[in-house]
Amino acid sequence: MKKINEAARSVDVVLETEVLVVGSGPGGLAAALASARAGARTALIDRNGCFGGNITQVGVEGFAWYRHEHTVDCEGIGIEFEERAKVMGAALPEPQSLSHALDAEMFKWVADVFVQEAGITPLLHRLCVAPIMENGVIQGVITESKAGREAILAKRVIDATGDADIATRAGAPVHKSPKQEMMAVSVMFSMNGVNKRRFIDAVKADPQTYADWSGNGEWDYETTGKEDKLFSPFLRKPFKQALAAGIIPPSLHTIAGTWGTVTDQGDLTYLNLVHVPEIDGTDPSDLTEGEMRGRREAIYAVEALRKFMPGCEDAKLRNFGMTLGIRDTRKIDALYNLTGTDVREQGRFDDAIGIFPEFIDGYGILILPTTGRYWHVPYRALVPKGVGNLLVAGRCIGGDKVSHASARNMMCCAVSGQGAGVAAAISLQRDEAFDQLNIGAVQKELARQGARFR
Repeated sequence: MKKINEAARSVDVVLETEVLVVGSGPGGLAAALASARAGARTALIDRNGCFGGNITQVGVEGFAWYRHEHTVDCEGIGIEFEERAKVMGAALPEPQSLSHALDAEMFKWVADVFVQEAGITPLLHRLCVAPIMENGVIQGVITESKAGREAILAKRVIDATGDADIATRAGAPVHKSPKQEMMAVSVMFSMNGVNKRRFIDAVKADPQTYADWSGNGEWDYETTGKEDKLFSPFLRKPFKQALAAGIIPPSLHTIAGTWGTVTDQGDLTYLNLVHVPEIDGTDPSDLTEGEMRGRREAIYAVEALRKFMPGCEDAKLRNFGMTLGIRDTRKIDALYNLTGTDVREQGRFDDAIGIFPEFIDGYGILILPTTGRYWHVPYRALVPKGVGNLLVAGRCIGGDKVSHASARNMMCCAVSGQGAGVAAAISLQRDEAFDQLNIGAVQKELARQGARFR
């Protein structure tokens, strides 16, 4: 590969803070709030123009769609996201669970309010391009923006990029599945002009269950059986009809999935129907292909719904998500790497910083938490090897494939985020390195913040 040499340059330091969180999805937003509430001077960076990540930028509105009558759910900031959204008119009841779907657009404002209330320094429209390192210890990050290249210094850094971007560039060991084994990426979209009564009547006339997910390539799922008869807002039949009618190309069999809510105004939201396989979310060429291919497939899906789904005859596309929904890229090699056994068999850890229900969704497994089972999220899974003053939060915490299929879910990302934010603040207060941190002090502050870790 041809190379060029960049000229050496000095970079202005535009901010010095105690805790810097990079990435503002459910994990990063929770981390920043927890850090600030624990007393640390905190800044939150996002490359886009809003906070919220998968919620606001991708449009994944089903924040806790796993929740059923006997679910033992996590507590803390993730639940607070849902409750505040309800109060601020940014959520609607979710059709398949005892939860509320978040309104992706309104939650941009909700996230702003959270950040401002906590006194967090907001840093939107900045892309982190490199860590600032000294003797294996991270000192901050370099950003690029309309203002050019800038430096932000921090005593503690939390990588909540989802892809372990900062950890990777800082030299921490990471791993990812081969591209052909990665979970597919999604292009989320919503429609308007839907006749709610006709749509809901059609759903009630032919109710789908989780058992209906299986039987079509990507949508082949292992369950425990207890999920199979539960209602799921699942759509496949209109797309099979569209294939037969030639509206969808004969090679495209992957369009199927779920809808989120349908409003009285005729908005059909959170259409999770387009799944593009073999896209590596850390490769910009793959991302380009995924965005363009996914939008094309979404248009096929819209046409299929207009033709074959009652209530959608006069509907049209309302919006695409701002960017692809990525499920699966890098994971750190942590002080402890979660296993499939941990999330399947109620793993218990002395260094727990939160709990998460026995909810597994990915790699051909679907298990819903309907019997009160849950697992502990260990602090050590947030600590990468080989880099000082750095934690990770969100879907890039240490673990194998099956554990990732649980830990990647947005509410669990908020759990690891809150744990990371508290740990960063306590690390500063006690002047202790992350790999030597007093977990009792962390758990005490988590309890004060309303998180559950037992």
